[in-house]
This record gives sequence, structure tokens and C-alpha cells, in this order.
Amino acid sequence: HVQLVESGGASVQAGGSLRLSCTSDSLTYSSNCMAWFRQVPGKEREGVAAIYRHGDFTYYGDSVRGRFTIAQDNAKTTAYLQMTSLKPEDTAMYYCAADSPIACSQNLQSPVYNYWGQGTQVTVS
Repeated sequence: HVQLVESGGASVQAGGSLRLSCTSDSLTYSSNCMAWFRQVPGKEREGVAAIYRHGDFTYYGDSVRGRFTIAQDNAKTTAYLQMTSLKPEDTAMYYCAADSPIACSQNLQSPVYNYWGQGTQVTVS
């Protein structure tokens, strides 16, 4: 079982920046792909970014590409989502997810991920 804990959500003004963190208690095969999703009440969960822990692979959703960056620490236990040029439409609950490396090849399809954090709220006004 993989446990994920997100942090860093806050209220910010449009144009600002924010960094989210996701810490995993596991470095097993089952968590080698880590990703960020977001969801607004009443809408489907949207894929934001994914990173493969043991290589250079990253992938971004169209709405954030060029503004958000996913990265990890040297110990590979924490994944970060650096968000810049924030817009009001970025307002959402942001969730960290993890699964095997296969998940990273699935273009941010949320059903592929079996492990999820509790979410952290980002509000842009």
C-alpha cells in the first residue's frame, strides 16, 4: 500500500506562483509513476502532470503546459508541482496520485492510478 500526503495549497492572486508537494512513504514499483490531478466540484478530474521517478520522463496536460513544472527531490520521495502564471481557472482541489510505471504512459488517465492523496486546495482570485 502506498500513502501519499499533499501540502502547499493556498489562496493566491492571479499571476502568482505556488508549489505543491506530495510525499510518498513508498519507493516500490507500485509508485514509480507519480502524478498530479485536479478537480472542481461537478466536473471530471483533470490530469495536470506526471513524472517517472527513475528517468527523465514528464508529461503535462494541455491547460498547464508551459506554466507548471513537475519535479522530484533527490531522494525521490517527494514530487513537486511548481505552478506559475496562475489563473482563476486553475482553482481546484489538487490530488497527488501514484502507480506503476505503466501509468506514466497513459496520458494522465485517472482510472489508471490506484493510490491517491487526500488533496490540497488551490484558489486563484
